[in-house]
Amino acid sequence: MAPKQQRAWQRMLSGRRLDLLDPTPVDIEIEDIAHGLAFVARWNGQTLGDYPYSVAEHSLLVEQIFTRENPGIPARWRLAALLHDAPEYVIGDMISPVKAAVGPGYGALDDRLSAAVHLRFGLPAQLPAAIKKTIKAADRVSAWLEAVQIAGFTQDEADRFFGTPDVAMARGLAIRLRPPIEVRAAFIARHAALMAGAAA
Repeated sequence: MAPKQQRAWQRMLSGRRLDLLDPTPVDIEIEDIAHGLAFVARWNGQTLGDYPYSVAEHSLLVEQIFTRENPGIPARWRLAALLHDAPEYVIGDMISPVKAAVGPGYGALDDRLSAAVHLRFGLPAQLPAAIKKTIKAADRVSAWLEAVQIAGFTQDEADRFFGTPDVAMARGLAIRLRPPIEVRAAFIARHAALMAGAAA
């Protein structure tokens, strides 16, 4: 008797069924992404405040930093920055030490989901290396801000783990903690604005 095949898909609130082993763009909806990311806590929830700091809130901040670092950059690349952690709406947010322990399988799963998300919203499956690198730089600035503002790191610790951010890029940026419903709405609204900008 053949072994029972394990389920590798997840039913989304939209009704879509997303196959994690073979994700397709047609099964991806922004409402599912926004909802999922608004309820996924960064830092394994080990942050100050009355609400968890969600991946959706982090994504909004990364897009803001990315845009600040690259004035005039096309909306499609700002959209890529907003969606840089989109796969986490189904696979969750793993801190770097856990990713290292899981091994290369996590990266492959993330890459498959990222490609499907990108294609769904008119981006290339694989982002250009220069864009990916610039988004990663904005992501590190965001991680530094989160570390010192809400995750209990000293500035020296944050500098050691995430690099010292450019003062101009970090100036005036504060971590926001909001109820998931507000973050979800803000993420959807920002996605709509960037989609409109990319189509213009």
